[in-house]
Amino acid sequence: MPATPASSATPTPVATASNNPTKLLLIDGHSLAYRSFYAFALSRDGGLRTSTGIPTSVSYGFTKSLLDTLAQENPTHIAIAFDTRQPTFRHEVDDSYKAGRAETPDEFFEDIQNLEELLGVLKLPVLKAPGFEADDIIGTLATTAPEGMAVRVLSGDRDLFQLVDDERDVKVMYMGGSYAKRTNGSAVREMDEAAVIDKLGVRPDQVVDYKALCGDSSDNIPGVKGIGAKTAVKLLGSYDTLDKVYASLGEMKGAVKTKLESGKEAADHSQFMARIKVDVPLGVQFSDLTLMGFDDADILPMLEKLEFQSFLKRINTMQERLGGRVLSSEGAAATITTPAQESNDGDTWFFTAEDTAQQEALKPDPIQPQIVDTPDKLQELCDRLKTFTDPSTPVAWDTETTSLEPRDAKLVGIGCCWGGGLDEMAYIPVGHIIPDGSSGQNLDCQRVLEQLREILESDAYPKAFQNAKYDRLVFLHHGIEIRGVAIDTMLASYVLNPEDSHKLSELSQRYLGIVPQDYGDLVPKGNTIADIAIPEAAEYCGMDVYSTYLLVPKLSAELTANGKLKAVLESVEQPLEPVLAAMETCGVGIDVAYLQEFSAQLGTDLEGIVNRAYEHAGETFNLGSPKQLSELLFEKLALDTKKSRKTKLGYSTDAATLTKLQGSHPVIDDIVEYRTLAKLKSTYVDALPALVRSDTQRVHTNFNQAVTSTGRLSSSNPNLQNIPIRTAFSRQIRKAFIPEPSWMLAAADYSQIELRILTHLSQEPVLLEAYRNNDDVHSLTARLLMDKDTITTEERRLGKIINFGVIYGMGAQRFARETGVSNREAKGFIDRFNQRYPNVFAYLRRMEKQAIALGYVETILGRRRHFSFNSDALRRLQGVDPDSIDLDKLKLTRYDAGSLRAAANAPIQGSSADIIKLAMVKLHEILQDYQARLLLQVHDELVFELPPEEWEELQQVICDTMEGVLALDVPLKVDINAGANWMEAK
Repeated sequence: MPATPASSATPTPVATASNNPTKLLLIDGHSLAYRSFYAFALSRDGGLRTSTGIPTSVSYGFTKSLLDTLAQENPTHIAIAFDTRQPTFRHEVDDSYKAGRAETPDEFFEDIQNLEELLGVLKLPVLKAPGFEADDIIGTLATTAPEGMAVRVLSGDRDLFQLVDDERDVKVMYMGGSYAKRTNGSAVREMDEAAVIDKLGVRPDQVVDYKALCGDSSDNIPGVKGIGAKTAVKLLGSYDTLDKVYASLGEMKGAVKTKLESGKEAADHSQFMARIKVDVPLGVQFSDLTLMGFDDADILPMLEKLEFQSFLKRINTMQERLGGRVLSSEGAAATITTPAQESNDGDTWFFTAEDTAQQEALKPDPIQPQIVDTPDKLQELCDRLKTFTDPSTPVAWDTETTSLEPRDAKLVGIGCCWGGGLDEMAYIPVGHIIPDGSSGQNLDCQRVLEQLREILESDAYPKAFQNAKYDRLVFLHHGIEIRGVAIDTMLASYVLNPEDSHKLSELSQRYLGIVPQDYGDLVPKGNTIADIAIPEAAEYCGMDVYSTYLLVPKLSAELTANGKLKAVLESVEQPLEPVLAAMETCGVGIDVAYLQEFSAQLGTDLEGIVNRAYEHAGETFNLGSPKQLSELLFEKLALDTKKSRKTKLGYSTDAATLTKLQGSHPVIDDIVEYRTLAKLKSTYVDALPALVRSDTQRVHTNFNQAVTSTGRLSSSNPNLQNIPIRTAFSRQIRKAFIPEPSWMLAAADYSQIELRILTHLSQEPVLLEAYRNNDDVHSLTARLLMDKDTITTEERRLGKIINFGVIYGMGAQRFARETGVSNREAKGFIDRFNQRYPNVFAYLRRMEKQAIALGYVETILGRRRHFSFNSDALRRLQGVDPDSIDLDKLKLTRYDAGSLRAAANAPIQGSSADIIKLAMVKLHEILQDYQARLLLQVHDELVFELPPEEWEELQQVICDTMEGVLALDVPLKVDINAGANWMEAK
């Protein structure tokens, strides 16, 4: 039946009798459809299709699963909820909601149409509600179901755990975890309250607050920065609810308190985004959801069209399960020839009991990893591995350890795969905890490593890794230096599709149709893989190396098809990986005593800001409370609400809002300054000392190579990329970074690298000449905009702002805010900039057109950033000649306008990233002949530590290397300085 809401009515309860129990089955349509798609459509045969080419992976898998669930649950009522392709109320609140998810192939949507048509002839209620998600429809039906009606929700989405209610008999049939890990033939786990607690560590009624604290990366819900799942569970265990957590801040100490204080608004926002709506106007009654069977005259042609012979043969079974009248015979239409499409290389956990024989024929055979647990087996394995020397078919390797921190990780097992056969892989157990009386044995770790050393440390034996840096560091801390990495599948995926996920599980699913076992399902909370029995660990690790091995030819073929991307992987990303590993191993010194003094100073300064804010506001208030700030600014001070947006707590007081409000009241500057200093204090000044390792007395940040879509590196624990440098206080943070005793820190920074790249790419003659003559480009721009020969310092600042702002698509309003000119003047300046530098303007527009027409833009080296657009008008332009697009005639949504700004900037920022990465690789090689070490990379800057006697020589070597790493039509320029700490070196 149609499912768009016709009125504001919610479902009307129906009367039930205790002797006639009713059960409502609610199906998360998109969740089940996606699982069906990835179980079939990405298998080695490319998925299920009819003999005429109609894709049927979704409709076939979904229907199989549906019948299986009906047989198991015997519901009396059913509803299947689907998302719409329209934005929901959550997107209106936060346009980044669910951003970054991989784009779904067109064949999925084509198959969804088949599925909806099939569900229609089966007379199954399909519900959609524009502006809401399927979760909200399910939440509304689950909470308004009449008393006595049991509710079962079939979904792979943990968000729905918040609906679980033992008293009302509402349970979630969770499709999460591994397809391979079945219980009684099914991967569905019925989640009651106890199961939710076991899975997440919190009660169902705490799930929303749990996500408010630790966020949900799958939906782009941020949570409180720095609060992970374990901390969220601990907080809710102690204080029960989010409100009580914040009401109890006075009882807390340390970093957690600081993170909670600075993350209050993010927590409230995340809580709102995570909470399922339970009052969606659906315009249906529960009587409309009764199973009633189907008309055979309607269903038979549909099944024939889709060539579903197995369903045609069991029409009576289908009719019984759907609550209808059974036909007199089992479907006369069963004479159709079995189509090749009814086979499967993916997993099909959802087959019914009567399909067991057919399912066994369809299931892929399980892998059979060889467990190497004797010296003889180890010697045999080593002899075999030495026969694989072809770089095009490298042996895949993986380590199983007790920690994600390589320095703390103890080796538990080593896996390798040398072929595509189901037994062409091995697992070497070296650190399992084997209880008394249990079977299985470890080999001595040191003996294993010594025997593998010749292979692992040799370029003669090509290797494949998924995230080689982690395994490299693990082996390094166990005395082995990995050589001969032919391909890192994570980095290969990153170069090919930077916007996608590069996790092994995602790659296996996307390229191989394999859904590997989830680590969280294998290893109970609080344990490590060392606690897992050797055969289970061998299967888990075996699947990882098997998947990695099979991914190599898939990814290599895509890279070969684009020679530029292959070169980016082989000349930039993979050579950089061991450089980053060395930097992480080295770490950087921190002056803890200095930071403690600085923290005390900042605490005093913050108190002064608070008191000043009270004076300006005329009352006391909590500067860290979004609710109180909203009341103060928009109710008591009556500031312009049009410069904010409505939230659950009133009006937003986020950074963007405060920027718009600056100048309207003195208290705004107080709030901005307070937040800035409080964030610096909590994020760096107070946090850095806690990150100093006791064994090295240094901080070891993690450099993330496959995260940003631009090609830039990011870092975490701590995030050094966000250390600001504009204010005196932020520069003082850099003073805490110190070298080895009696050594120096040197900082080498590319000067105006993005402007130089823009000049090279745009071939703007005025800028080309200026850079070649070593002129001051900011003064030049100011003179051109002002039409004068002599300019003031303030006018030069204006030129600098517009020079850098144009790279990031700065509009007139932002330019006006940053310079203090009127919006009209700002627009005039930008128009004059485009007139004075027409090639720059034309280049940026050309990149926007290419993003629309080609779906990507490229850096100088050929790194790509891909773009997709919401507007159908823009989608229709894909594939046309970019020069034929008239940008001025396009009506852009906010999202699409932002995407085009990013597209204009991507080649510039990406080329900058490529250049500094090339410099890092070259410098790392050069520094092997010196004591000096490369420590940090932050944006366009490299930080080194070195003995004073090497400074004079290396100063020139570093500059020459960085400036000569890539030839542009304008010279690259590097500024380098040294000092006793990072601030002095800057």
